[in-house]
Formats: sequence, structure tokens, C-alpha cells
Amino acid sequence: MRLVLYTGKGGVGKTTTAAATAVCAARRGRRTLVASADAAHSLGDVFERRLGPAPVTLASGLDAVEIDARVEVRRYWGRIESFLVEFFRHQGIEPVVAEELALLPGAEEVTALLAVEEFAVSGGYDLIVLDCAPTDATLRLVTLPDVAQKSLRVLLPLVRMLAGVTAPIARRLVEVPLPDARVFGDVDELVNRQLRPLAERLTDRQTSVRLVVTPERMVIDESRRAWTELALFDVGCDAIVLNRVLPPEAGREDFFRDWMRVQEDRRREVEALFAPHPVLCAPMRSDEVTGLERLATHGEALFAGVEPEAVLSTAPRVVFRRDGDAYLAVVPLPGADPAQLEVAKVEDELTITTGLRRRSLKLPRRMASLVLEAARLDGTSLKVRLRRAGTT
Repeated sequence: MRLVLYTGKGGVGKTTTAAATAVCAARRGRRTLVASADAAHSLGDVFERRLGPAPVTLASGLDAVEIDARVEVRRYWGRIESFLVEFFRHQGIEPVVAEELALLPGAEEVTALLAVEEFAVSGGYDLIVLDCAPTDATLRLVTLPDVAQKSLRVLLPLVRMLAGVTAPIARRLVEVPLPDARVFGDVDELVNRQLRPLAERLTDRQTSVRLVVTPERMVIDESRRAWTELALFDVGCDAIVLNRVLPPEAGREDFFRDWMRVQEDRRREVEALFAPHPVLCAPMRSDEVTGLERLATHGEALFAGVEPEAVLSTAPRVVFRRDGDAYLAVVPLPGADPAQLEVAKVEDELTITTGLRRRSLKLPRRMASLVLEAARLDGTSLKVRLRRAGTT
């Protein structure tokens, strides 16, 4: 099953591109679901149809859904959310505010992905196209399963042990609600049965992110940062969509002549910055691209000569290898800024920070006892050298 996520700076045309991809794939015979994970849903507006949290069939082989994160939170967090609401209300917080506070940071993003995973394992689709929120929210979306799984896996046994020892005594002394075994059961289910396969899905070779950009400086710069951070978490990017490209005839008008020159310079820049990923150019239309027929036309222009569900390119993944008497960890970090890069080894993990994102990589057993000797950027990869203590 193929999963394609579209993201980019707000207003670049992510939703239109995702919808056009889905329509094109469905008309070429793929069983396709297009889903919106953006809290500010506009997928229904693009299709000119009312959509909700349950899939709606729009055409042969094409379903669409707008994921309601709050509905999904109740499904997947269940007793966890109920306990938190009860706890906050006990502190004198108004019920409505307590419900808002019970939505832990990242809960909505994680549950949106869990809903997508449910559609993926159902076997009903060949392709799922996910229309994501703007770039920063999408980075939270794709990195949270990895971060949350590792954090909760460490904290859960400790908290469960402490609760098991202290809860019977505490319930006699205080009136504050305390979590019971069912709450811990739900957390355990979330960590071991849901987050783990979700993290695996996002780093699978059949999952790709496509960055949508326009020929504008700020848009290109933001997408380049996103590309680096996606690579840090081993989430593959297989193409760049350059949207709203002026057609050649626009260059015949004096007003657009300079725009055409700038556009061509930016196109070459995008191709160079994001190499070896292909750049798919989507033309600017004379009117809004809404409704099935216009979306189909747009999709055919975007995917002329290629299949919309194809893996259009592959990027290198994290590699651990022997290097003489030492070992190397090679981590793809295209476009990384050396000034914002930090590398450390903490016990058996390699911690890499770039900008606002941090990832801890579990080292192979043979490398876990080694010491960090050096780290440097080599082209588009970070190379970290480790060796045994006391050797040179």
C-alpha cells in the first residue's frame, strides 16, 4: 500500500495538488483515498462536496475523508482523556477548559495518523494521499510517533510501578483522581500496538512526502529546512511540486516578462537544491482548480509521463558501517546548516539536533560501547565516527 503526504508553506496549493493526485490515480485504475489531516479542512471545498470523518465515494475508485482529530482522540485515547478531564476538573477548572487541557501536545497529530494507518491496513486502497497541514505542523505529525513511542516506552513501566505501590495508600489520603489499571492498559496499547507500527509505516519505502513550493524565496527556504528535518527522522521525500508556474505565453506580455525570468531562475534553483529528486511543474490556471474535471486536467498535466502513485525517487537512509578500526554512522541531512547542528552520544544512542528537531538513534550493539570521536558534514550526509575508548 502506497502512502503519499503533501505539505508545504501555507497557501502554496497543497490541498489542490493532493486532490489532483488522487483524481489522476483513480482515473488510472488505482483504488484511492484522499484524506485531510489539516485542522483547517478545505478538501471538501476543492471537490465541491461536503466531507466528514467517514470516507465518501466521489467517483469510481476515489474516496475522500476529512479526519476529525477530536473524534479520533476519543477513539484512541479513550480512558486516558477521561482521566485527564476528571483530574483537571477536580482542580476547579471549568469543564470546557478541562477538555481542552486533556488534549496533550501532539495528541491530535498522532491520532490523525492512527486513523490513516487504520485505512492503510484495511486493504481497501492501493494509494492513500494525505493532505497535511503547513510545514511545521507536518513535521510534528511525522516525527511524533517516533518521539512519543520512545518516551512513553521508558516512562510507562516506571509510572505504572509507582502507581501500583502508592495508589492504594494515596486514595485513602487524598481525593485527587488517580489512574487505574484500565488507563495504563490504554497507554500500553497506544505505545506497543499503535505507535510502533505507525512509526514503521512512516519510514517504510512505500511512504513518501512531497513538498509543494512556489517560485518564491521564503517558500523555497522553508521547504529546504523541512527536507533536512524529514531526512533526520528517516522519512523519505520522493518529489518536489513547483506549483503556479506561469505558462510560456505569459512571457509575451510586458508585465510578466520579468516574472518569467525570475521564475526560470527559481526553477533551476529548486532543481539544484533538491537534487536528485524530480521537480514536477504544475501550471498556473486561469481559474480555481475545483471539481472533479478540473482536478483531473490538473493531475494529468502534473503527472504527464509518470504514475502518481510511483516512488519517483529514493533517498539514502541511515547506514552503520566499519571504517578500519573504527565505525561510521552515516545520516542523510541534505541542506543542513552546520551552525545549527549538534551531535552527542548518550549511552547507547546517538543524539542529533538540527534547528528545532532532535532525534535519538539507537546504535547497533557493537557500536553502543564506543566513544564519539568526530562528526562532520560531508556533502548531504552527516558522518559520525566512533571508536573504542583508549584507541587512536
